[in-house]
Amino acid sequence: VQLQASGGGLVQAGGSLRLSCAASGRTFSSYYMGWFRQAPGNEREFVAAISWSSGSTYYADSMKGRFTISRDNAKNMVALQMNSLKPEDTAVYYCAAGRRRTVVTGTSNGYDYWGQGTQVTVSS
Repeated sequence: VQLQASGGGLVQAGGSLRLSCAASGRTFSSYYMGWFRQAPGNEREFVAAISWSSGSTYYADSMKGRFTISRDNAKNMVALQMNSLKPEDTAVYYCAAGRRRTVVTGTSNGYDYWGQGTQVTVSS
């Protein structure tokens, strides 16, 4: 299984970025796909998750209204659209996949596969 995250970069506060995660190596129909982030000195933090089969979405409170997670079943890709970015959104962003029956929504528990991360830097 491979998860390839891309789309990170440098953006000014108030700007937008769209992250993508290309998933391969198995069928993910019974999986949740999640985005997490980790800033230097901080613990890994849940950002958003989506059920691959139903499309149900979950967000951390601080991301609601600014971030949108989506999936493209045909392309086996998950995206994270990030708007109104703030300097505190600066972090390495990771995509992950976990089986629906083991994932604890809102946490990193139960995620079996992780991508390599993509850096997002928001300047003030």
